[in-house]
Amino acid sequence: MIVYHTSKIIVAHPDVQHSRNNLDFGCGFYVTKLKNQAAKYAEKFLLRNQSAVLNTYELSDDWIQYKIKRFDSYNEEWLDFIIANRKGLPVEKFDAVEGGVANDKIFRTLELYFNGDISKADALKQLIFEKINHQICFLNQEIITNCLTHISSEDL
Repeated sequence: MIVYHTSKIIVAHPDVQHSRNNLDFGCGFYVTKLKNQAAKYAEKFLLRNQSAVLNTYELSDDWIQYKIKRFDSYNEEWLDFIIANRKGLPVEKFDAVEGGVANDKIFRTLELYFNGDISKADALKQLIFEKINHQICFLNQEIITNCLTHISSEDL
C-alpha cells in the first residue's frame, strides 16, 4: 500500500521519536493512504511561508502481523481513545493505530465535552469529518524499520 506523510522536510528515515505528544492516536509517525488529504495538510506549512514536502512510502503487507488497533467508524471507543491520548492518559499499547482523523474543531469540542457542556453523543457528531479521511500512526519503530520504505519526496 502507498502511504503519504507531509512535513516541512524530506523524511527519508521516519521514526516515532520526532512527534508531538497528545495527538489523536498517540506520539508516533503518522501517514495516510489518501494523497489528497496529505496534500491538503501541506496548507498548514504553506500558510506560514514554510516549505511543504509530500513524502511517499510503500507499506508492505507484513505490517498486519503487528498489534494494530483499527477504528472502522467514529464511535464512542474512537472518541474515548482520542480523548485519552489528547489528555495524556494511559491507553492500551499498540504497535500501530488506524482510523479516522478528528476534525479541526476538536479542541473546542473537547473543551465543551470536558466541561460537561455537551454530551458524548453531541461531541461525536461535531468531530466527524464529512469527507472520508484516514490516518495510521506507527507507535513501534520496528514497523517503520521493517515495513515502510521511502519512495520519493516532492515539494508542494
